[in-house]
Parts: sequence; structure tokens; C-alpha cells
Amino acid sequence: MIRQQITVRDGLYYSFIKQLPHCVVNENLPRAHTRLETSETSLDQEKTLTTIVYVLQTVSLFTGIPMFVAVIVNYVTRGRVSGTWLDTHYSWQIRTFWYSLVWTVLGALTMILLIGYLILGIAYLWLIYRIVRGWLNLASNRPMY
Repeated sequence: MIRQQITVRDGLYYSFIKQLPHCVVNENLPRAHTRLETSETSLDQEKTLTTIVYVLQTVSLFTGIPMFVAVIVNYVTRGRVSGTWLDTHYSWQIRTFWYSLVWTVLGALTMILLIGYLILGIAYLWLIYRIVRGWLNLASNRPMY
């Protein structure tokens, strides 16, 4: 039998046996470590940056510009948290931006029909929910998903 080892994102090593159609997890092998898993200081710095993004999203409730800054920070620094629990917060924050942008544009376009005000109100409440839920999970050191 020919075995081939690969590392997957969750840090486990998987052994594939080429002649058999199944995959065997070999738990005796060491876990792969990312730079953030090996350095608590780096993880704390990235958690602080994630908190700053939540602050920017909160400020954007009053003016929209900080939301654009927040999503740029997310996209630029996302590679540093790949494979850690903070990666789920980055995904949460990025999705929050894109969905809130879509609903805000849709609400603005339909304001003439008066339904736009309802859409904007619901989008505003939804944005508050996303920020609060994300920030609470971050403070508890829990992933979003």
C-alpha cells in the first residue's frame, strides 16, 4: 500500500491509502501549528485587531465610512488568522459588511415606494444584532460558527 500524508486546515494529518476508497485519520501524528497557534502574543494582537474592526462597525451605525475601513482591514489581514478561531470572526464581519451594503442600497432605492424605510430600519437592527453577537463571542474567546 502506498500512503500519502497531507495537512488540512483544521491541523490534523490525514493518511490516504491509494488502493482503498476511504480515508484514515492518524491521530498519533503531531498537530500542525500555525504561527498564531504557537504564539499567544500574536493571537492577542489579532484579537485586538478584530475588536477594533467591531468598534469601526459600531461607529458606522452613525456614519457609513468606517464600515468600508473595517472590511478593508478584514481582507488585508485575514491571512494571518487563517486556521484559527478568529477566522470565523473575520468571515462574520465581512459578511456583515456585504449584506448590510446590499440591504442599505435596496432600501435606498425603494424609499420612493415607502417600503425602503422599513427595509432600512430592519437592516439597521440586523446590523446592531450582528455587531453585538460577534463582539460577545469575541469577548468569550468563542468562534462564530
